[in-house]
Amino acid sequence: MNQFNYRTSLRRALLQTCLGFASLLIIAGTNLQAGTARIFNVRDYGATGRKEDDARPAIQKAIDAGAAAGGGTVWIPPGLYTSGTLHLRSHIRVELAAGATLFATTDPKGYDCGAIASKAALFYGEDLEDISLAGGGVVDGQAQYEWRQDDFEQNFDHKTLMQSLGKSLMRSFPTDFPKREIYPHLVWLGRCTKVRVSGLNLLHSPSWTVALYACRDATFDGLYIYTSLKEGVWADGIDLDGCREVSIANCAIETGDDCVALISGDPWGPALPCENICVTNCRLSSASAGIKFTEGNRATVRNIEVTHCLLNNVNRGVTFLTSQGGSISNVTFSDLTINCSRFDWFWAGDGQAFRCGNYRQSELDPAAPKSGDVPPGAIRQLTLRNIVSHGKGSSFFYGNPDCWLEGIDLENVKLFVSTDPAAPYDKAEHGLDFRRVTNLKLKDVEVVWETPGLPSWRSALNLEDIHGLELDGVIASPLVAEQDVPAVALRQVSGAIIRHARAVEGTEVFFEIAGPGSHDIRFENNDFSRAKVGCRLGKDVPPGAVEGLPPASSGHAP
Repeated sequence: MNQFNYRTSLRRALLQTCLGFASLLIIAGTNLQAGTARIFNVRDYGATGRKEDDARPAIQKAIDAGAAAGGGTVWIPPGLYTSGTLHLRSHIRVELAAGATLFATTDPKGYDCGAIASKAALFYGEDLEDISLAGGGVVDGQAQYEWRQDDFEQNFDHKTLMQSLGKSLMRSFPTDFPKREIYPHLVWLGRCTKVRVSGLNLLHSPSWTVALYACRDATFDGLYIYTSLKEGVWADGIDLDGCREVSIANCAIETGDDCVALISGDPWGPALPCENICVTNCRLSSASAGIKFTEGNRATVRNIEVTHCLLNNVNRGVTFLTSQGGSISNVTFSDLTINCSRFDWFWAGDGQAFRCGNYRQSELDPAAPKSGDVPPGAIRQLTLRNIVSHGKGSSFFYGNPDCWLEGIDLENVKLFVSTDPAAPYDKAEHGLDFRRVTNLKLKDVEVVWETPGLPSWRSALNLEDIHGLELDGVIASPLVAEQDVPAVALRQVSGAIIRHARAVEGTEVFFEIAGPGSHDIRFENNDFSRAKVGCRLGKDVPPGAVEGLPPASSGHAP
């Protein structure tokens, strides 16, 4: 190609490119004009952007105008806005610009909650579809707290301990509690479908920050939720009651109370299954629990997956509780790092990675009437995999005498247990404690006691009333040498196989088996070489109950 033809071809190509680009601009401009027709700027409806002004009428007008037009985006530009309850509408997206802060009014009269005060919220909606809250702005609940002597938690075991030690019972309460009836959520939604909440900074909620009841197809993505770890009682992060098909991803949640709570309760309607929930790639911190299956469960919480999360500075990592007859089943936690801390006495938790138990209400609260108490609900099929935890309290899984846990599976789990000299009390006993469980599997589980230790510490792994047990690759560090405590204690255990367990240097007694109900226990390919006694049998263990022990590895309790 000669130089003239080359230049001509180049000009032609450039001209075609420019014409194409111009066409794209025209199309984009047309789309932008069409799009702006569906944007409802709250400034156009009277919002001033000044905190001291009531922005509620203007924002509500913009929401209603969007709904009348068949849907659209309600735009809150940079500025400071104060509002009471905003009633969302179907097919409406509320977007707070970066630089915009929406304050929840501190005036209880600003909230429309009908006859149920616990529904009070800044953003409120029932029986809606296709609703979104988004943007890079801030929603601030302006929660306020006061400190005074406790006169509320009458049956809290921490309170009993504090009283016995002569410690102060000063604690945080929401201002004017319980005289004031309204402590609003930032978001409350009931029976809504296709809910999207993304990008926002949700701060200082007076009550549960986000509360959903009977919602389906909800997504929470890229949120920052914050309430005070020191004061923010009852100010959970995201609470799902009877919800289905929910995703919580890429969120940072730091809350005084539970970060994520799952329940099937009945305060807002009939108890419905809470199911098909996924939590992934989140960072959670809490003075209570990172993830909590709440004790008020009346129906069922099931099909839950929590994966690739950091639970840092939590009082409890994961809590499974039920006391109203509801069940918990088909739950998987995987690829987690859990770092636990103890918080002030009035927070539930003891710096432990796991707490699991099914109870009657009268067993949790001695003041509750025993007549008419519902039976304990079932907890079954829990899988905990690829988890490392540093904590200060005993992790435990306790079945009820009338309803044992079933199908508990831990794999590649490592727990470090330490003490906290600054704490007013330390209730830690066993590192990892299982009682009343059918079909328990522990594979590649390790418990490490850190120094300095406590005289109250006992076995790294304690197993009582277990039917159907598989231990594979268990490692349990010993306590100080002068304490005659087994690293792994089995009592009333039947149908067990123990493989590839390895004693740690300095172990006095690796395994101890006790109880007349212990039988059908078999050891295979274990390494007891670093223990003085590989396995000690109690005098009450029936003859022939244990098989596969090398003669030199066994002993009998004195």
